[in-house]
Amino acid sequence: MAVIVLRGGVEIESPLEPALEFLTAYSSLETPSPSGSASLDERDLRLANRAGARISAVEIHTILERRSEIERVLRKLPPTASLTSPASSIPWAPLDQLFDAFADIRGVGLSKVTKTLHRKRPALIPMLDSVVQGYLAREDPASRAKQPFGQRAIALVRSYKRDLDRNRAGLLRLQRELAAHGYRLTEVRILDLLIWSLSAGR
Repeated sequence: MAVIVLRGGVEIESPLEPALEFLTAYSSLETPSPSGSASLDERDLRLANRAGARISAVEIHTILERRSEIERVLRKLPPTASLTSPASSIPWAPLDQLFDAFADIRGVGLSKVTKTLHRKRPALIPMLDSVVQGYLAREDPASRAKQPFGQRAIALVRSYKRDLDRNRAGLLRLQRELAAHGYRLTEVRILDLLIWSLSAGR
């Protein structure tokens, strides 16, 4: 049986049930199959809105003005890059550059950025919305520190990776169980929805 251990000593002994409940209740948040491409266009941002990003037309325009820079850095990140890999083999520097490409866009924070980028690199980039950021910040001072946009994003991703590493075996088993129900998700996305399920249950 897969057991997922979240922060605060929370153990989810039967994670398949809350995962399926979440996916059933919030199926509209799941975007079409991840593209894994290095391109970024308006359709990608509209798809992020389906996941709750709420990127406005003005923000979409501003992001697309940086399209060439964003795509240049995306090409440095292999589509197969995974946050479950050893820390030494994760392309942290290009990932930092990718987050920095979105810095200082008015109204565009980490939630909107990562909901856009998750679909591009679904095994590498978690969706760092307010729920996930709050979960990580409770026990990780580094993720709360005031830092430049890219550095703060990397601190949160590193913090997220610790939960992934601690639960690798359980997440792999849960991934197989979800696939049997027709849901093909990365470990990164599965952990995200379990954090959300924990938040909804409180």
